[in-house]
Amino acid sequence: MEKPTPIKRSKAFIQLSKDHHFGLLLVWKIRQDLAKVSPADKISKYVIEFFDDELEAHFKEEEDYLFSKLDAADPLREQAEGEHRAICNLIASIKRTTTDKALLQQFGDLLEAHIRFEERTLFNYMQEHMSAADQEQLLQHTNRRKN
Repeated sequence: MEKPTPIKRSKAFIQLSKDHHFGLLLVWKIRQDLAKVSPADKISKYVIEFFDDELEAHFKEEEDYLFSKLDAADPLREQAEGEHRAICNLIASIKRTTTDKALLQQFGDLLEAHIRFEERTLFNYMQEHMSAADQEQLLQHTNRRKN
């Protein structure tokens, strides 16, 4: 079986892709903890902290520096923004009900699908269609955040 060719990322997207790597690690951790029958409230606490500390700001960056470059009716933008809203709604539910393992599973599944969509479809499209100036603005912003 032939290995898939790795996706070549523009420098402007590297930090966002690194964020996605950590998001996928969160999904892995949720699944591992659910399989080990860890207490749901313990998993929920970790998920909420990750969202509050990392994911919420990441979503804002994508919305401000990527999605805003697409037409409001663009299907890629609609999907990405819709998934952000769905993830935020799940987090709100997890905050209200920290013992619901089904919500945690649903969150993990949606987050993984969302990251895969952005990495495989949205980012590839944006790399090709975003202006050099917009990519440079994204790069400068993510470099400031990183340091």
